[in-house]
Amino acid sequence: MPGSRPARASVLVVEDDLALARTLIDVLESADYRVWHAANGHEARAYAERSWPDLILLDLLLPDVDGLVLCSLLKGITEVPIIMCGASTRRSDPVLALKLGADDFVRKPLDMDTLLARIEAVLRRRPPARTPASTSELPPDELRVGDLLIEPQRRRATLAGAMLTLTPTEFKLLSALTAHAESTLTRDRLAHDVWGYADASNGRTIDVHIRRLRVKLGRGRVPGPSIVAVRGIGYRITADERSISAA
Repeated sequence: MPGSRPARASVLVVEDDLALARTLIDVLESADYRVWHAANGHEARAYAERSWPDLILLDLLLPDVDGLVLCSLLKGITEVPIIMCGASTRRSDPVLALKLGADDFVRKPLDMDTLLARIEAVLRRRPPARTPASTSELPPDELRVGDLLIEPQRRRATLAGAMLTLTPTEFKLLSALTAHAESTLTRDRLAHDVWGYADASNGRTIDVHIRRLRVKLGRGRVPGPSIVAVRGIGYRITADERSISAA
């Protein structure tokens, strides 16, 4: 019996279609995976932070959050590999999913043999996932992206050796982006990092501070890294991309 063999890895299935979720659970458990199920984004985040699965199977359309937004958010708190699943025929969805940190994209309707092979392939090529960062950990001594250096414990930021004059909010926001350089962080995630909570008003406030940071990063004798908007989702900081898209 499948249950008599040791589980190989744990999979979090994030799927609001309960019939499909039950099928996925049965197939995965028959293949010796330990399986958890979340029916929405709120439950998925709680599982990811508490249970640290080895892989997340994430639906593109969820009742409380866009799957692409949730993918980016989860990638900001854990390095667990993510396979996204969606019935959308838009060619842009798989591309955007991969840009936001997904490790693979599988279109619905799902072929279970193909899905199992994709899961095995992703788990083979990824290192074991680290647990989400503890809020009790001390901040790192240095954060770097390009010529930007942030020293969280000294609350100092320099660009090519020149001191940046930042407000406390700007410093927290820039630190959060730099700690996850090249990754997209949602506005809610940034609000949590800066103020400890997120509400409907935080998003536009984040946008205002981002505009001010862009100005300050562009004033130095050496061009600073770019803060790039991912439309409708959030921001990422990058040393390589010089074009800044509108929010």
